[in-house]
Amino acid sequence: MTAEKSSRALGAGPPRVAVAAARPSLRDRLPRLAPYLYLAPGLALLIIWTYRPLTQTLNLSFHSWNLVPTSPIEQVGLANYERLLTTPELGEAVGRTFAVIVGMLPFTVLTPVVVALLARRVRGRMEQVYRGLVFAPMLVAPVAGAAVWQWLLDPGAGAVNAVLGTDVNWLNSTGTAQWAIVVITGWHVVGFAVLVVAAGLTGINPDYTAAAQMDGASDGQITRWVTLPLLSPTLAFLALMTVLLSAQWTFPLVDTLTSGGPAGSTTNIYYLLWEYGFRSHDAGLAAAAGMIFFLGFMLVAALLAGLSDRLSHHDD
Repeated sequence: MTAEKSSRALGAGPPRVAVAAARPSLRDRLPRLAPYLYLAPGLALLIIWTYRPLTQTLNLSFHSWNLVPTSPIEQVGLANYERLLTTPELGEAVGRTFAVIVGMLPFTVLTPVVVALLARRVRGRMEQVYRGLVFAPMLVAPVAGAAVWQWLLDPGAGAVNAVLGTDVNWLNSTGTAQWAIVVITGWHVVGFAVLVVAAGLTGINPDYTAAAQMDGASDGQITRWVTLPLLSPTLAFLALMTVLLSAQWTFPLVDTLTSGGPAGSTTNIYYLLWEYGFRSHDAGLAAAAGMIFFLGFMLVAALLAGLSDRLSHHDD
């Protein structure tokens, strides 16, 4: 009896043959690697221009440095954060930033909705002309716009006082400077917000409006119960942009028109951060302020994003 027959007689299975697994070639791997290759440039730029400076800022916030290359950088631990949290300037700047956000909401949410709804009644080429005119202020450089508005708001020969019949010093009064900055900033960004709302209106399925009209709903009822709920994701996006970027939008105007004054009445958190870094030359304190603002805005953004997901109505 041979060895093979004896193994079968004992109940053993057929002899096992080792098959070497073929390793996939590079050509076979490319389809699976393609998405990561497409993302690689964007991820690399994100790391280089965002996360690397953020890490450097975090490290600098624990040191003291006056921005002079030849001066030593001294480690101070949490001293910068302690100084920052105990100074009244931070609380005042946060309060002014909140006022800017509230003042900007009519320009970024309410007015764009009204303008975009009215613009839908404009037909033909005039519709494009109308949208271009609305968007035009966004194309004006902030510094150039600030120069024009400084002339318009001049207390002696300004067109605003001439039209209103007043003699208010809009940019040099603590009661009006903040709101003048808000109005000028709103004039700049309202066109962008109108285009965003118009894009949101375009994305709404017209079948909903047709069905509501067949049920006898009026134009006002359609707007209230159909259009605005379906537009809620767009409005939530604009509200989030307003909260996160309002103070940043005002920075070039504050720097050009008021320099944070009068009496600090227009100094928001972004301008306070700039003053710490480039006017007081305290890089460590500026870095600590930047980290606090970053964490604060990140928390606010997360809360608003979660709230918008709950309140928004989507076209499913």
